Amino acid sequence: MPMDCPHGRNLRLGRTSTAGLAFHVTFSTHHRERLLLDLRHGRLVVDGLRWQDAAGHTTTLAYVVMPDHVHWLFILGESAGLSRVVAGLKGYAARRLNAAIGRYGTPVWQAGYFDHAVRRDEDLLAMGRYIVHNPVRAGLVRDIGDYPLWDAWWV
Repeated sequence: MPMDCPHGRNLRLGRTSTAGLAFHVTFSTHHRERLLLDLRHGRLVVDGLRWQDAAGHTTTLAYVVMPDHVHWLFILGESAGLSRVVAGLKGYAARRLNAAIGRYGTPVWQAGYFDHAVRRDEDLLAMGRYIVHNPVRAGLVRDIGDYPLWDAWWV
């Protein structure tokens, strides 16, 4: 755990990893660097999300790739635990991002991630809409249709 995140291990306390549950996961680039502002770089993260789905680790419900962080709503599959899925995605995207940028050995992501296990009484559609409207709330676009790095199962 890096020294700039002394309580990072506390993020894992009480974390569940139950197959079939929906999770909303958020993770940020290292030092909130706006690496994902370039569409080609953001697409590398999207490729990683699709790779996790194709492997059967997840079923993605909604995502948005922001310039310095990612929101991902998915159902966890049977074949891998939550931390393995997130680590796999971050590793996949980091290798490709560093290659695209032409740097190696430089951290792409902040350590850890935030997750929320969606309760039965929570509305997945409302949560998905909240996630994909992040670029509008951040002032990046006026209409979500103008932002290229999002998707949702209901569309």
